[in-house]
Amino acid sequence: MAERNEEEFLDNIDEAEADVFADEMAEIDDEALEMDQLRAERDQLKDRFMRALADAENARKRSDKDRREAENYGGSKLARDMLPVYDNMKRALEVATEEQREVSGPLLEGVELTMRELLNVFKKHGIEVIAPEVGDRFDPQHHQAMFEAPVPGTRSGDIIQVAAEGFMLHDRLLRPAQVGVSSQPAG
Repeated sequence: MAERNEEEFLDNIDEAEADVFADEMAEIDDEALEMDQLRAERDQLKDRFMRALADAENARKRSDKDRREAENYGGSKLARDMLPVYDNMKRALEVATEEQREVSGPLLEGVELTMRELLNVFKKHGIEVIAPEVGDRFDPQHHQAMFEAPVPGTRSGDIIQVAAEGFMLHDRLLRPAQVGVSSQPAG
């Protein structure tokens, strides 16, 4: 009977140890599950942080680009409005005869000085004159064809007349040069 009690005692100890072991394993499983949840939460927060950081960097780049464009092209409306002033002053100087220059020399000199100052202001603000000449090739990126006419001695696409100069504002076309273009000469 002592053997039997000893066997029952050992069985009870094994069961008790098994229960303790099972409880410890359950705690380890709970801790592992909690660690997995914490890692997942950490990864999710890291991902959100990285996305927010990227969004902030993109916003900074966009605002820098917008600022640069505003600096370079913000005055384009005013510049466009000043082009007819340039055109009129240029026409006035071109039509002045020698007789008018003798009589109104100081007046025309003042107009020439004003024209130079206007060109200096244009240059200061990145406005460049597009001044094609008769015989140049037509460039649709910088010229606007006002008419086409067959002209003997020219090739198709040659500029045959310049009606108005064009202007660039930095790397953007402000106004194309207005030109007449040779079409295929009549044969």
